[in-house]
Amino acid sequence: MHALVATVVHHPEDARILHRQIRALLDAGHRVTYMAPFRARNVTPWPELTAIDVPRAAGRRRIGALRAARTALAEHAPGADLLLFHDPELHLALPRHRPPTVWDVHEDTAAALLTKPWLPGPLRRPLAPVVRAVERRAERRMHLLLAEEGYRDRFALPHPVVPNTTDVPELPSRPPGDDRVVYLGQLSRARGAAELVELGRLLRPHGVRVEIIGAADPQTRPLLRDAQLNDAVRWYGFVPNDQALRMVSGALAGICLLHDTPNYRHSMPTKVVEYMAHGLPVVTSPNPAATALVTGQPQGPCGMVVPFGDPAAAAAAVLRLRDDARMREDYARTGHQIARDRYHWPVQARAFVRQLEEWAGAADASAHPAAALPLQERRRGPRDMGGRLPVLPTAGQDAVWSPTGL
Repeated sequence: MHALVATVVHHPEDARILHRQIRALLDAGHRVTYMAPFRARNVTPWPELTAIDVPRAAGRRRIGALRAARTALAEHAPGADLLLFHDPELHLALPRHRPPTVWDVHEDTAAALLTKPWLPGPLRRPLAPVVRAVERRAERRMHLLLAEEGYRDRFALPHPVVPNTTDVPELPSRPPGDDRVVYLGQLSRARGAAELVELGRLLRPHGVRVEIIGAADPQTRPLLRDAQLNDAVRWYGFVPNDQALRMVSGALAGICLLHDTPNYRHSMPTKVVEYMAHGLPVVTSPNPAATALVTGQPQGPCGMVVPFGDPAAAAAAVLRLRDDARMREDYARTGHQIARDRYHWPVQARAFVRQLEEWAGAADASAHPAAALPLQERRRGPRDMGGRLPVLPTAGQDAVWSPTGL
């Protein structure tokens, strides 16, 4: 199978897109062409991929990226067996002649509009019904994958769920330490950036540092730069997922301080699963899914839940873990067990690949003992028209990170 994977919004080294889905397709022996903003993000594509470089869609600067994406998709989609795209914006760039098409729904798009700082406030709520209409139209015209079980209620038809799980090592590489806590993931006000900075200030006198690994939106970067200069936190900026997970290992705790917003109420924060997978106790705000995972499992708790917007409570939880080695080791062991049993990506990867093979018409059922995800029969688009895609030149350097995060 030849899959064309497309994004203009996400980082080319996005964990879900590259390190899980594309990696799974390559490991299964399939060919992948990847359209992403490589130059804009200063990333060199993997040599196993055919790369198509496009501009990045960011903030209110999206029209140029969508025009470039439309041109690239019109040229290359007919030669693929399947088109998998990851951005709602790309609905505007889909070509008429294309193979079976899959939209990977990463978030509650309409709810997410309420937290987009680049979108004028008066437009956020009026646009939500428009987004819902696009979703309803999309499920009649293409296949959908959902990143969360909680997204099912938005759609009239059943769609497969491919959750944001992770590779869970057989055993964590290091036990939890006692002098640093980590945050892994994108940063914004709604994701708790201000609370992380205040947490760093509160913990610094106690000899515990806050390490932040992830890219920040433009509105949040000044806050993090100032905190870095004042030694309140250590901000590394974007780090590729495989490197980032090695960095979190051995921390005292993993932090997740999401705000109480509609987009997060039905979502499992991937970072929580990643913390558990690598043997870190979790300190989280009471997002319903995170709360259920951290304190509501039969195996026992694997961390602590603190109120929304309360960095002092988060600091108290961290210091309690710092002072109780047995507690943090018990939480670490329990969290790893839960993650290994329920959130190990290779198990999901087989089902994900099988589902795409089924939709592309390329699967041989006898060759795949793993059960497929539930299928929803669809009218299929045009089949492969046979062209072989060239390896397109891209410019850039290896993705880099530094303690400045700038």
